[in-house]
Amino acid sequence: MTETLNPNWFLKARLKTRQLLLLIALDDHRNIHRAAEALHMTQPAASKQIKDLEDMLDVKLFERLPRGMEPTMYGETMVRHARMALTSLALAHDDIVALKAGLAGQVEVGVIMTPAMALLPRAIARVKQQAPMLRIGAHVETSNILLDKLQHGTLDFMIGRILEKENSAGLVYEELIEEPACAVCRVGHPMLAAPRLKLKDLYDKSWILPPHGSILRHRFDMMFRRAGLDIPVDVVDTTALLLVTALLQQTDMLHVLPLEVAQYYASLNVLAILPIELPCKMDAFGIIRQQDHLLSPGAHLLLKAVRATAAEMY
Repeated sequence: MTETLNPNWFLKARLKTRQLLLLIALDDHRNIHRAAEALHMTQPAASKQIKDLEDMLDVKLFERLPRGMEPTMYGETMVRHARMALTSLALAHDDIVALKAGLAGQVEVGVIMTPAMALLPRAIARVKQQAPMLRIGAHVETSNILLDKLQHGTLDFMIGRILEKENSAGLVYEELIEEPACAVCRVGHPMLAAPRLKLKDLYDKSWILPPHGSILRHRFDMMFRRAGLDIPVDVVDTTALLLVTALLQQTDMLHVLPLEVAQYYASLNVLAILPIELPCKMDAFGIIRQQDHLLSPGAHLLLKAVRATAAEMY
């Protein structure tokens, strides 16, 4: 085509839902007679609708072959968008039914550990006041696992990190806050009373750490290297919080946690935060969703609550 189509070209073309159905039927049957029969149309009427669409777009949508029709690359594009448009219209009906029923729908959200401690629970409580019938599925995993679920369509949105640029195609990211880390220990640990604790006081201690390959472990090791210190070698590798808390309570081992998570457990008197500011930060986390994914009313309501809660907290 020699010129760019008006974004609202379909209004000028008076594009009909029937034409969208016909595009899909032609793609399914690859035969104008069978496609017309499936839609209870005459073959000449079906042919005219396709020709009208081709004339408006100034491209050939289907190759006419002796034994049927094959979509061109333009035709494949139109068929794909026709399917998406009709799916969205079908979902619109479901959404309206859900709204009439008091938002008795389902929303699936993924979340990493830190926002799972305070941000998401507060947002859920907020939503439940407005829509008590809304079913909320919350999945607490690492960002890479959640991104995979999001891109496969099993999550409506997630709160986490985009780890690699090549994974970010088609995603919308709204940054919320950076995530500082801190060192924790059991309540009553002798190091809690140490005056002016420094990083050099920590490298030769026993640690419980996330395994190699995790972002926090990499940042933790780099923190000691940048300070010209050996990295800790007396280490237990685990991310299982049940085991971490048991080890902390039964030994003098130390652990590294995102500050917000540590503050939550400290408030329950499960552990204590060492009086040292670690030069160790995780990348910022934020809301991540698929650019082309149309959110249900329930998912939109939870997303709005997450944004409002984050604005209050951060």
